[in-house]
Amino acid sequence: MYINGEWVEAGSGERFEVTNPATGAVIGEVADGDASDAERAIEAADAAFKTWAATTAYERSDLLHRAWMLMTERSSELANLMTTEQGKPLKASQAEVKYGADFLRWYAEEAKRVAGEWLPSARPDQRFLVVKQPVGVVAAITPWNYPISMLTRKMGPALAAGCTLVLKAAEATPLCARAIFGIFHDAGFPPGVVNLVTALDPKPIGEVFTTDERVRKLTFTGSTAVGKMLAGQAAGNLKRVSVELGGHAPFIVFPDADPVHAAKGAAALKFLNSGQACISPNRLYVHESGADAFHQTLTERISKVRAGNGMEDGVGVGPLVNDAAVAKVERQVDDAVAKGAGVPVGGGRLTEGDFAKGHFFAPTLVTGVTDDMTIYREETFGPVAPVITYDDVDTVIDRANDTNYGLAAYVYTQNISTAMRTFEGLRFGIIGINDVNPTSAAAPFGGMGDSGLGREGGHEGIAEYLEVKLGGFAI
Repeated sequence: MYINGEWVEAGSGERFEVTNPATGAVIGEVADGDASDAERAIEAADAAFKTWAATTAYERSDLLHRAWMLMTERSSELANLMTTEQGKPLKASQAEVKYGADFLRWYAEEAKRVAGEWLPSARPDQRFLVVKQPVGVVAAITPWNYPISMLTRKMGPALAAGCTLVLKAAEATPLCARAIFGIFHDAGFPPGVVNLVTALDPKPIGEVFTTDERVRKLTFTGSTAVGKMLAGQAAGNLKRVSVELGGHAPFIVFPDADPVHAAKGAAALKFLNSGQACISPNRLYVHESGADAFHQTLTERISKVRAGNGMEDGVGVGPLVNDAAVAKVERQVDDAVAKGAGVPVGGGRLTEGDFAKGHFFAPTLVTGVTDDMTIYREETFGPVAPVITYDDVDTVIDRANDTNYGLAAYVYTQNISTAMRTFEGLRFGIIGINDVNPTSAAAPFGGMGDSGLGREGGHEGIAEYLEVKLGGFAI
């Protein structure tokens, strides 16, 4: 672990192994921390906060820029590590490293853009001054599916704002986290400003994060169930909370759209990271007038997607994170088939030959999906594209909104009025209009409803780590 500027073992001396999800091979081991280690890290962050918060925005900016440069220089090494530890194809890992580095570069600039304002008063002898100051010690919990960019997306704005930080990395991908903290160490961040705790059991760490009074802000990316639990615990101590949770994204193809073009976009997006993305489309609504062309194109595209070890050339879908993830996808597909769905491509586990020791599910197309099927209601988090054919354009927005999630949605149309009406009518935080990649370090990312609270990225991202202070001056 990395605490107070030093690499340290857990207080217990325990360690745990890290495995490659494609092969089952052990690729390393890390310290297995517990509540006492989390407290040690918080103590270091708390002790460093006063000095770090007093540094100038330009000093914080320079350090973040240096970290960005180091991350860029080590991009190949980081991408190889990510594919080995997390499983995604090497090309996708390379893209994520660049995306993750972009957050450091963006917030290196945003550090210098935090500004207050003078406000007028009705009294001639009074002046109002508004300033923004760092909230304090931040506790961050990050997921395994994007094991590098989800770290920098939190660390960048927190550090730019002047906060210190303790991060608990996902137990499936601690080696990526360790590599990122190595970059911050080499960039010259002072001891205690960034701290890393690794643990096989996340529960004791989360309990410390939500109850320790020195932690003033909790940021979490992960499942809705865990996010709700952590937010509830943090509420008891009135901590600031931002949580980015699950999704159940609709993908709407309107009658005027080119169904072939839309299907190509859906295939490219759905199988990104083996479908293990919170913004992955989970309900593909295609109008009956274009359904045949959409189905045919999806079938052709998915048939060509090769599953396998992400280090191999030509692989488009890597392993899932563990066997439980494979079992969940399998249950959803089996339930859909039992209720009348068709599966023209894929449909089951991959277990033969090179797949035997990994966690693989075949790239799958499910057609004829209806609202009584589990896959229609639950997030899949796997390489399955469920297609729903609809006939009533006037009700498709309501059908898309028929979920407690509200993270991402996608719309294909050539009509500007349809695009605007749908953009305004969908209750989701991120909407791609003829665009399957509506994300950037410069853009706010976050959802509504059960998909979370707060935003990451953009100008909004740094605001999550700032307190607003008012001064009333009588003169």
